[in-house]
Amino acid sequence: MRRLSLSSRLALLFAACTAVVSLFAGVLFNRASEAHFIELDQQQLDGQLIGLRRALQDVQPGQREARLADELSRQADLALRITGSDGQREYDSSTQIPEVLPTQSGLTTVSHEGIEYRVLNAPLYPDKPDSPQLTLLLDITHHQHFLQRMQHLIWLTVGLSALATALLGAWAARSGLRPLRRMSAVARGISAHSLNARLPEAQMPPELAEMAHSFNAMLGRLDDSFQRLSAFSADIAHELRTPLSNLLTHTQVTLTRPRPIEDYREALHSNLEELQWMAQLVNDMLYLAKADHGLLMPRREALELADESDVLLEFFAPLAEDAGVTLSREGHSRIEGDRSMLRRALSNLLDNALRFTPAAGSVRLSIVDQPQAVQVSIENTGDGISAELLPRLFDRFYRADPARQEGSSEHAGLGLAITQSIVRAHGGEIRCESKAGWTRFVIELPKGE
Repeated sequence: MRRLSLSSRLALLFAACTAVVSLFAGVLFNRASEAHFIELDQQQLDGQLIGLRRALQDVQPGQREARLADELSRQADLALRITGSDGQREYDSSTQIPEVLPTQSGLTTVSHEGIEYRVLNAPLYPDKPDSPQLTLLLDITHHQHFLQRMQHLIWLTVGLSALATALLGAWAARSGLRPLRRMSAVARGISAHSLNARLPEAQMPPELAEMAHSFNAMLGRLDDSFQRLSAFSADIAHELRTPLSNLLTHTQVTLTRPRPIEDYREALHSNLEELQWMAQLVNDMLYLAKADHGLLMPRREALELADESDVLLEFFAPLAEDAGVTLSREGHSRIEGDRSMLRRALSNLLDNALRFTPAAGSVRLSIVDQPQAVQVSIENTGDGISAELLPRLFDRFYRADPARQEGSSEHAGLGLAITQSIVRAHGGEIRCESKAGWTRFVIELPKGE
């Protein structure tokens, strides 16, 4: 069975609400009209009762019927029955009066042969216990006809108002849902080659403005991800092109003529270096792919960051001494994490710092113990990094040094991306701060339980 559209559902909801409200209002009006007629009938019968008591107060028995006929002739829709104290019927003003009537005092309603009567029972002489009983009957058929016509009008009004509201509701819902159709049209036009479409948030109603903002943000993230993916593919080809070209050229040159065995051995050693770099590049890419899919699961073991840092500083000490760079460390803290992964992350940062620190400069590793986290920062002196380049430092294959545009067997531009993946796998964050004269990488890692 076909599902109803949102516009049809809203239209039916509007129609149902209107029908219920109209019906409720009609019922209230009908009840109010009926109560009003009962009040008018009560007042009329009370007035007639007073007139009849006054007319029969001092009348002689032989003149009673004439007096009653004279009184009742003024009200064509009024009938009277008089019953003696012994229960015997003494007088009927009309032969159409029902044989059986209510005997209780007060106002009641009786239906007889299609005619509605309002009946009022009261004693002729209220101060006498053996007083005859007066039963006044008022024909209210015209009242009932009016109420029936009003009920028909109520049902007609309910039906027409529900139909009109359904049509207006469908039009209003279709107009109100136009922004959703616009979003659908934009979504249909989205592909990997057209992610620059955006919804006009300023033209959206407040209820959909937040959705449009989220939709545009999603398109922005998708666009950025596709651009990064395209750039990543291009960067892979760019990085592998140089070593592959070197391998092919070197091998072709070596095979152009017979050579001594030592020349072949030297050529193989040279090719081995290129192949080792390519293998490392592939391993790094696989490592990042595992990080993207949440497959990096660091082991949790208690680590003293000061000890781990000293091991790394000792490893880099000869390189720093050759470059004339001073290494130092301050602070200490304990943390739970994966020793090999954290050493790799810190090693990447120290290697970057040493490569970009001028002679007579310094590299400092600081550990700050905080209540809920540990902050590890590695800073070095030297030329700063411009603010517009900072957000891209952790992109894959990105190099802040414009002179390094070709692939090489040293650095492929994956070190910072791997470091960021390791830090995030530990539930932390990494950022870079740079001003004229120094650059600092700051890692914040949560403490273990």
